[in-house]
Amino acid sequence: MRPGGKVSDIHDARRGMDVHRDLAGDRRVDVRRADGSRLVAERGRRGFVERPYRFHGYEFAHRTYYFHGRPYERFYRPYLYRGIAIDVYEPFLFYPAPFYGWVYNPWAAPVQFSWGFAASPWYGYYGPYFAPQPYYPSASAWLADYMVSTSLADAYQARVDAGLPVQPPPPAPAAQVGLTPDIQSQIADEVRRQLALENAEAQGASRGQDPDPQSSGIARMLGDGSSHVFVVGENMDLTSSQGQECLVTPGDVLQLRTPPAATATEANLVVLASKGGQECAKSSTVIVSMNDLQDLQNYMRQTIDQGLGEVQKQEGKGLPKPPQSAMAAATNAPYIQGAPPTEPNIATELAQQEQQADIAEREANQEAAAVGPTGVPTAPATVPLEISKGQTIGQVTGVLGQPKNVVDLGTKQIYTYSDMKITFIGGKVSDVQ
Repeated sequence: MRPGGKVSDIHDARRGMDVHRDLAGDRRVDVRRADGSRLVAERGRRGFVERPYRFHGYEFAHRTYYFHGRPYERFYRPYLYRGIAIDVYEPFLFYPAPFYGWVYNPWAAPVQFSWGFAASPWYGYYGPYFAPQPYYPSASAWLADYMVSTSLADAYQARVDAGLPVQPPPPAPAAQVGLTPDIQSQIADEVRRQLALENAEAQGASRGQDPDPQSSGIARMLGDGSSHVFVVGENMDLTSSQGQECLVTPGDVLQLRTPPAATATEANLVVLASKGGQECAKSSTVIVSMNDLQDLQNYMRQTIDQGLGEVQKQEGKGLPKPPQSAMAAATNAPYIQGAPPTEPNIATELAQQEQQADIAEREANQEAAAVGPTGVPTAPATVPLEISKGQTIGQVTGVLGQPKNVVDLGTKQIYTYSDMKITFIGGKVSDVQ
């Protein structure tokens, strides 16, 4: 619970569910399921279903993401780093080496590019914070602004999809506002590092080498002696070096200046840019877990890969034409072979877990309301069992958890609990005993 009595985190063992409310009030639901899969849902934001699989004896994870009515796939390598389980993003497409060279190196001359989002609602919302560069000396500089604009546009769309207010926020203090050209240049430098890494991975894949998560994840970044910049892709609750909790949101920029000690499980990052309010103050130092640090790198690499596809589409529409040798089609990464198929019912699965999280939060809030100032319950925290005809199987298991026994008779199922038997016909409650 946060100071003041609000519930911030729920661990629901019965449902295998963890629920987190961040400082902005947004909710993240994380469910580990009996079949080894994982589901993460965020109302209005991107959610995913993750299923494990193996390739060449190594464990991989296939995620079907869902955002704004569209499913898409991504791939990861689970990896144990400093005793912590992290998931390292692995590209699913590789481009020819000349293409990576073209996007890595400066162009013959800077180009002026019109993004076309000046009239977009998201740009009006975040306009005081971000403005694209008028000229681009390289594709990496273009990709830097692509990454920031994508993170802000997605954050705005998430607010719309979640039914949240979309009026422009009040102006933040001057010290908090704005991505400066210097910060945009630092993002572009980081993009170039990630492009070089992916080029090396592409060459390795062409020789039959399997990806190495130690080389492609934060282990490499923490050991190369360089500073690194990260663009935030989702809300994160962090703690400042002064012990105060604060928030970073999509489009904020953090910098790792000094690598942590070899045994550390957290890293200190400096806030280069934020939007004020509840957000971590510009120039403050924040403590970031290894999991969150890897998620930051994952977001950047995913968005860079998405942007590479856009670079090819923009050729002839404002960006220079790549050399002919760079225009060969991208090839699939070998490790996507044998991956589980795209989750067919992901929208329904995410919606069902959101419903169960609603119930879990209601129960937790009832318990919290029954706890006095000293933390001692003032009354039994009982929650009524809300089972009635017409409820779905998902709604029932959201209240009661998984049954002790299931009898499946085709269109009829009977779920047996310690003190209750429930009959479903066509997936809906028909009788309760």
